[in-house]
Amino acid sequence: MFNTLLDLQCQRCGALYPADRPQTLCPVDGGCLYARYDWQAAREKMGPNAARGPRADTMWRYRAVMPCDDPVSLGEGQTPLLEVRPFGGLCGAEHFYLKDEGLNPTGSFKARGLSAAVSMLRQFGVKKIAIPTAGNAGGALAAYCAAAGMEAHIFAPKDVPRGNLAEYRVFGARLTLVDGLISDCARKVAEGREREGWFDVSTMKEPWRVEGKKTMAYEVVEQLGRVPQAILYPTGGGVGLLGMWKAFEEMEALGWIGAERPRMVAVQAAGCAPVVRAFAAGKASVDGWENASTQAAGLRVPSPYAGDLILRVLRQSQGTAVAVSEAEIAQAVDEVGARAGVFASPEAAAGWAGAKRLYASGWLKPEDAVVLYVTGAGAKYV
Repeated sequence: MFNTLLDLQCQRCGALYPADRPQTLCPVDGGCLYARYDWQAAREKMGPNAARGPRADTMWRYRAVMPCDDPVSLGEGQTPLLEVRPFGGLCGAEHFYLKDEGLNPTGSFKARGLSAAVSMLRQFGVKKIAIPTAGNAGGALAAYCAAAGMEAHIFAPKDVPRGNLAEYRVFGARLTLVDGLISDCARKVAEGREREGWFDVSTMKEPWRVEGKKTMAYEVVEQLGRVPQAILYPTGGGVGLLGMWKAFEEMEALGWIGAERPRMVAVQAAGCAPVVRAFAAGKASVDGWENASTQAAGLRVPSPYAGDLILRVLRQSQGTAVAVSEAEIAQAVDEVGARAGVFASPEAAAGWAGAKRLYASGWLKPEDAVVLYVTGAGAKYV
């Protein structure tokens, strides 16, 4: 095996579990499980002094610290890091970058997490996978299940973007539209788990999606040649933010970087900002948001399961959380397009609007190297 996977560890109690079978949450306390690797073996394969040789031009180039040797891949990862030049202008920013995840298969960063999860579940012999989704995660699951010859069962709100509905149909997924939010979809998935025999890949309730998402940080360090001062991340369930923080710890273990870390910023919509509210109140956990509403479907997550982990990362990194209005999101979609040539999803546009606020307040300095993740393509929302 090329990978160096050892086991899984609960992020609450620290208990260890085997990684050679399907796992969900820690049975002791419901904590999220993270994959652990043999760092001595990993350094020999991809440490700073290892002879790396040619590697896949996808996220699986980091296979030594990924969980599967036979991935289901559609070419995910290695998305461009685009510098927004001064003529594009963003509050005087001198080193502002967009990581364009909309160029992934199915048009969003969700391809990374679902490629990893489907790969591992196929390896374990799972035949059916179910997911609650606000849109893009369902499309990614449908595509990777189609490539793997597995069944995809998707539970989405009735007002899911029409572009996502087209994906589900084209990829042959079984779709259930739910009158409610993603939290209501999650209950439907849980209710049918025993009856239908599917594996639930809900956000942070299994250990593999975070492994795919962490590759976004590996790529930025390789592309930028250093650790940025700040990372802005449109945050719904927060898998990408958590995965990247895990990746920076891993890169230090590999000898790629030292102790430096970026300040992590969670950006949410004002109509659904449970992380922002909890962070501002100094809480250790996130309370559910009532009557969640925003045009940015991926940010409409009223009760992120791993809210405690998100808050921990924001504080450990000396980061922050910011909420932006619907008007700011709509304006930012046009600004990103006109100034950077990128058709961003509303979620990503929220990140741009958040950056403007943080530059204006002085929290971000013009000389800082700042990366905003454009988590998805805007075309699905047309």
